[in-house]
Amino acid sequence: MLVKGRKVAGKSETVAAHYAFGPLEDDIIIKHRLLTRTTTTRGEPPLKKLQKKFTAFALEVEKDADNYSDCERLAKTFLQELNTFEIPLLKSKAVIEANVREKENFNELKDEINRQILQTQADIEDLKKQLEESKIERQHKEECEAIRKLIAMQPPRSETQKLISELEREIAMLEAENTGSSRTLELRKKQFALLLHVVDELQNTIEEEQRNLVEEMRMAIEEHKNGVDDASGGPEAMVIE
Repeated sequence: MLVKGRKVAGKSETVAAHYAFGPLEDDIIIKHRLLTRTTTTRGEPPLKKLQKKFTAFALEVEKDADNYSDCERLAKTFLQELNTFEIPLLKSKAVIEANVREKENFNELKDEINRQILQTQADIEDLKKQLEESKIERQHKEECEAIRKLIAMQPPRSETQKLISELEREIAMLEAENTGSSRTLELRKKQFALLLHVVDELQNTIEEEQRNLVEEMRMAIEEHKNGVDDASGGPEAMVIE
């Protein structure tokens, strides 16, 4: 059983409304009413009434009696009932056609809405990309502004160029001094090497002279000794005595 909520006027609480039929039973009843043109649950259905009018007319026509006036009356009654039954059918047909057109319009509107949704989604993606690009561009601008401020804090180009020129002159002077110092050092190395060579030669000469002097002293001592031996008669004379 289908239960729906409704609000009672003047009250804030919701009152539960109970229905005798569920959705499936409602669909069956509505379909039956459309087919039989029954708008209410009370009274005789129009189709049944039309059937009775036609049956009465047919039975009256089948009689052999002279009942032309009755047949004409029943025929008119049947035609009136048929017209009465046809009008709701025409209305239903018009409603169906209107519903079909409305459904087509709804489908077109739905397609248009879906297209707009897709277009909006594409626009959102494009806007996201543009936002990211704008963020990157803004970041670049901020970096450029920071660099510009840093450059503005630096001294003018003329002063910087002057300082560079002075530094270049100092570097040239230092390089010249370094070159002179290198040459002086190289000269001192050569002089020191020459001095070492002279000292080495001098030491060799002194050692040679010392050796010669020792040799001469040794020879002089031997000669002196030989002379003393000759003056004393030698060792044999000493033995004879």
